[in-house]
Amino acid sequence: MKLGLFYEHQVPRPWEEGSERKLFSDALKQIELADRLGFDYMWEVEHHFLEEYSHSSAPEVFLGAVSQRTSNIRIGHGICLSPPNYNHPARVAERLATLDLISGGRVDWGTGESASLIEMYGFGIEPDRKSAMWREGVEQTANMMTMQPYPGYNGQLFKMPTRNVVPKPVQKPHPPIWMACSRRESILRAARNGVGALVFGFVEASQAKGWRDEYYQIIKSDECVPIGHSVNANIATLNGMMVHEDAEEAMRRGLDGFKFFGYSIAHYAVYGEHRPGRTDLWRRFQAIKDDMKETPGSGSIGPPQSVREHLAAYADIGIDQMIFIQQCGMNRHEHICEALELFAKEVMPALKEREDERVRRKEEELAPYVQAALSRKASMPELSESDIPNIESIGIVLERCKGKGYASTGGFYADPTRGGAIPMASRETFAKSAKID
Repeated sequence: MKLGLFYEHQVPRPWEEGSERKLFSDALKQIELADRLGFDYMWEVEHHFLEEYSHSSAPEVFLGAVSQRTSNIRIGHGICLSPPNYNHPARVAERLATLDLISGGRVDWGTGESASLIEMYGFGIEPDRKSAMWREGVEQTANMMTMQPYPGYNGQLFKMPTRNVVPKPVQKPHPPIWMACSRRESILRAARNGVGALVFGFVEASQAKGWRDEYYQIIKSDECVPIGHSVNANIATLNGMMVHEDAEEAMRRGLDGFKFFGYSIAHYAVYGEHRPGRTDLWRRFQAIKDDMKETPGSGSIGPPQSVREHLAAYADIGIDQMIFIQQCGMNRHEHICEALELFAKEVMPALKEREDERVRRKEEELAPYVQAALSRKASMPELSESDIPNIESIGIVLERCKGKGYASTGGFYADPTRGGAIPMASRETFAKSAKID
């Protein structure tokens, strides 16, 4: 089973000067440590306006920093919000490809729709349109990373003319695609679209087995029609994690933070009302935390032996990756690092044993099904050479509009009278090059 880490960048109140800076610095140090210890993945969310719960509103910036501080760990958007109102598909393609280049081909592309009204309404998104937005955004971003030029698109929710989107990613045809899932229906939708299922919910191994089996049944069936240009057949699920030799100390260090993670989700997505800049989630949580008796997903908070046994159950039923939440609530940086080191020493070896062989057998088993799924995909047709348009510069457009030479119109871009100098070719010299195909 692969092992990953999950970052929300939680900053509970009361906020002090430097709180956010320390949080980001500590997170980078934790991921550097995880890379050295042999963790396989790190995942970074994208959220907006979710005070205390998640201050990760620009994951592409943080992941760029991660790429330069690590060598082996896979770098995952968990997730990049796909509706075009959040992220224009061309900008997603450009950022993914750039991150893939500077990381040496280590990017995984998690996708999702968003779940909270405070975010959706902040970007002018109606909840009943977000699934359609996800589909258009993901499908066209994948096309942009694989086509030269991208032919353009005129959809219901997104429009763009012909352009060649650069750069292109290291991984071909594009980084592996995943989809955020929280229930059975969305897990099955991920399988139908040929993408990995990031199950951001806490399930016991017995329930996870049912979801895993159904997911792979669809991957192997005619229902699987990839939204991208490859099939990423993987299912990952989530656990809290804090390991210590003493069970009570592990709980003391990790359980309140994990409870706060669940409490804040309930506040923003289910039960709460929020006053921006005023609501104090941590203070509210303190008043009710002892009433939160049920803590599903906390089986990896404890001593090494019990954590190892807990995770072995997921590995045995074929879960491909377990992702751990540690940075939550007021969990301390030094405790997180100590837990990572103890986990790597006492728990990781058993889970990594024979992992390469498991992946090889799985890929061999799925190969004919993946090939069949890709054959069902209706690819976007390439443009013929004669249909690739010439795109005029602003100088040509303004000359046509004003009826005189651009340089004499006082144009902002090419006016030779403005301050400074740009070493442009003269019009006559440029005309010679324009004749070359």
